Amino acid sequence: MPVTLRTARAALACVLAATGLLLAAPGPAVADDSTTWGVRTGSGDQGGDRENFSYTLDPGERLDDVLVVANHGDAPLDLDVYAADGYTTDAGQLDVRTRDEASEEVGAWLTPGAASVRVEPGASADVPFSITVPDNATPGDYAGAIVTSRTQAEQSADVETRLGVRVFARVAGDLAPSLTVTGAHLDYHDSPNPFAAGDATLTYTVRNTGNVRLAAGQQVHVAGPFGWFGHDAQAADVPELLPGETWQVSVPVDGVAPAFRAAAHVVLTAQLPAVAGQTPGVAPVESSATAVAVPWALLALILALAAAVWVALGRRRARARREAARVSAAVAQALRERDEATDGTRVTA
Repeated sequence: MPVTLRTARAALACVLAATGLLLAAPGPAVADDSTTWGVRTGSGDQGGDRENFSYTLDPGERLDDVLVVANHGDAPLDLDVYAADGYTTDAGQLDVRTRDEASEEVGAWLTPGAASVRVEPGASADVPFSITVPDNATPGDYAGAIVTSRTQAEQSADVETRLGVRVFARVAGDLAPSLTVTGAHLDYHDSPNPFAAGDATLTYTVRNTGNVRLAAGQQVHVAGPFGWFGHDAQAADVPELLPGETWQVSVPVDGVAPAFRAAAHVVLTAQLPAVAGQTPGVAPVESSATAVAVPWALLALILALAAAVWVALGRRRARARREAARVSAAVAQALRERDEATDGTRVTA
């Protein structure tokens, strides 16, 4: 797939870069309205009408291919040509290193036939290149791009526009696709409504610990004790990661019952790349995390109601004691008055 990037260099800065990735269908790709050229894979021994450059090579093997550059503008176009290593961005897309960053893999293995190319208006030019895998290259998947670049002055900065095509290389040998999940953690957030369920957030890190680029589908299930109140959460797929790369995952989970304990279970199902030849399968990867899910709002309400009942009962008991004391006092008074009346009658007699 074509890759397009723009880099700005301020006069007093070493590098001020902003990069982006364009995913496009096979054929010429244009970075934006100001870009007047496109790039695509050439036709030849490696095939035609390809979406990107994809190879399976042995250590020490060399292969030749062609990049086609088309000038859609009305003026001659001079472009630089170079290669760069790829990496997965925070947005889950493949990007490539800038010219100022050293490349150690595809960007170092790929050699353009020329460092620059001139394309006449309305014409196309072939840019041959070769890719040579080192003899000691580790088996597995690698990614990068062959890039065309033009730098133009804009106000106080030079703006570099880059447009290229991805290059995927698989070095033959023992393939060991592998994903791991680490640091699984579940946070529960109680609802202020004592009669409503809360929500939770499950976080973890996915790492490609093998030597094959892999994406993955995710399934997340959250339940209370003994599997009660269980339901599935929506979790976006993990983008394709190159060997050694990591991806931070955060899954919001709504409607978690405050049953004093919540457990989350995640299952990753690896998605193998479309590469010629056999790619070993990957067993599903699982991980779990738990959290205390205390219904604080409900407990506070229960405590408040209990306190109110206790106070009401206390007041009732106090009123009963006062009434009993009043009755006792009245009875005692009545007895005294009776005794006095009786004593007076005896004296008179």
